[in-house]
Amino acid sequence: MTTTTEVSDQYLINVKFPTRVQRTERVLEVAEAFGIGLDDKDFVVFEDLNLQIKRGDVVYITGQSGAGKSVLLRELTRQMQERGLKTAVLDETLLEPIPLIDQIGDSTKKGLEYMATTGINDAYLYIRKPGELSDGQRYRFRLSKAIETGADVWVADEFLAVLDRTTAKAIAFAVQKAARRVGATVLVATTHADLRDDLGPDLIVSKRFREKLKVEVIEEAISRLDSSPMTREELNQRILDLS
Repeated sequence: MTTTTEVSDQYLINVKFPTRVQRTERVLEVAEAFGIGLDDKDFVVFEDLNLQIKRGDVVYITGQSGAGKSVLLRELTRQMQERGLKTAVLDETLLEPIPLIDQIGDSTKKGLEYMATTGINDAYLYIRKPGELSDGQRYRFRLSKAIETGADVWVADEFLAVLDRTTAKAIAFAVQKAARRVGATVLVATTHADLRDDLGPDLIVSKRFREKLKVEVIEEAISRLDSSPMTREELNQRILDLS
């Protein structure tokens, strides 16, 4: 088992976008009627947000839709890449139009192990192509492929959003166990705030609109979680327990 190196990196986040309103006749009528200013402005999403992230941390970014979660995820990913860390971005994980078992792992055994990590346990699915899977199954396979890369950082936007909440919690638990085992950092963003107990994050960033932001550091999160490999039987039992 790879142990997590206690190296803390500082990430300073400053993100703003220039805004300009097109002054059409109707826009001017609305501005006059409601007293809205039409001056060009900078829309500030994050200003001097300082995050301390250790290698192997699980970072859980949550909050309202449109509040800037994806912006923060992309900025953290960019800064980590600039520091030489290898990242596996789930949305960029390519799937080939061939059976799943033929495009993951260097052997059948390893391929099955990777897929079991994200709850793909049905032998019928092993021989299917990605286009023959449901959205949820395809998402889980992308997770398996990301884990296979051996990247330093695993990145997922809209994390597990396409899965039902019971399965999402079980898979979140399995993913963090896999990450803890190999010392990978995990960055996820989602509107769902119900994954805290199962994802076991070290850092939670809750983002609302404008300046509303909460950062919570969970001390020694890793010590409270079992990082041993999860078998398919354990994963199935966890889904049953959560149901």
